[in-house]
Amino acid sequence: MRRARTPLQLLVTSAERHLHRRGHHHQERSVGIIGAPFSKGQPRDGVQLGPDAIRAEGLVTKLRAQGCTVKDYGNLAFEDVLPDEPVGRVKRARAVGEANRRLSEAVRAIKRDGHTALMLGGDHSLAIGSVHGHAAAVGDVSLIWVDAHADINTPLSTPTGNMHGQPVSYLLHELRPKIPVLPNFSWMTSCVSAKRLVYIGLRDLDPEEHYIVKLAGVKAFSMTQVDALGIGRVMEETCDFLCKDGAKPIHLSYDVDALDPAVTPATGTPVPGGLTYREGVYIAEHLSNTGLLSAVDVVEVNPLAGSSEQDVRRTAGVALDILLGCFGRLREGNHPPDFRLPDA
Repeated sequence: MRRARTPLQLLVTSAERHLHRRGHHHQERSVGIIGAPFSKGQPRDGVQLGPDAIRAEGLVTKLRAQGCTVKDYGNLAFEDVLPDEPVGRVKRARAVGEANRRLSEAVRAIKRDGHTALMLGGDHSLAIGSVHGHAAAVGDVSLIWVDAHADINTPLSTPTGNMHGQPVSYLLHELRPKIPVLPNFSWMTSCVSAKRLVYIGLRDLDPEEHYIVKLAGVKAFSMTQVDALGIGRVMEETCDFLCKDGAKPIHLSYDVDALDPAVTPATGTPVPGGLTYREGVYIAEHLSNTGLLSAVDVVEVNPLAGSSEQDVRRTAGVALDILLGCFGRLREGNHPPDFRLPDA
């Protein structure tokens, strides 16, 4: 018996039929890029160099070459916030709060200009502002968090105090009662429901985070599930889960440490046993095909964490390939919509 297709599969199939009628695989995409060279959500220097390292691999040129309209809004400028003593366990809350307030406004403006928002980090604490600005512009969103880490500690549960390990807790409605108001965070409101969050690639959770994920009832595909199911099944189940109550714009927040350190060595908190290059790119391709991808973060590329220039180029190059997959590049090949064979 043939299994009935899900709403998402019908959406993708419909889009594919449309593309085949036009005779090519091409979808107009408009991309608005914002760089967020910010590192205060974690202790290692260098991650603020990530946005320009990704751009240096040819991001804008290559997006345009595959048919995207691109506007690069440049990098946000972040001023030092001093003094910035710890607030309870939380380190550098004032700097993180102010940076994310500015990023939220920037992402909101990009969405209002009609683009898919692309935020280049910077550390993963920046997802607070990126997701907040996206939701402020479009309403309810689905959030796919691709990461070795759950980043869902609260300010009261965090064992390290580093805010790049906490952003999801600020975003979830269900955890709002557990989040004290920190300095420079009075602007922040929760904006994502736990039933619209999916993790992919988890393999390094604090005990506190493991408890919180279970408490909030979050859908999570650890690397154990990726190994057992295969990435194709994981992505089908991810999109089926997010679309069961109606499709919403998707926000993809992608930490390059989700991939195995052999693939992305220049990152601050590498964890062995991660996604392969093929799995990492497939996630992007699958989400691109849904037509629902509305905002993308790529974070934690740290050029000072690599042991060689080759490590840095490899990591930034993989980040670029993920982004090209998000915006329509197919490994089977692409061609411009107006291409014609020359006559003899």
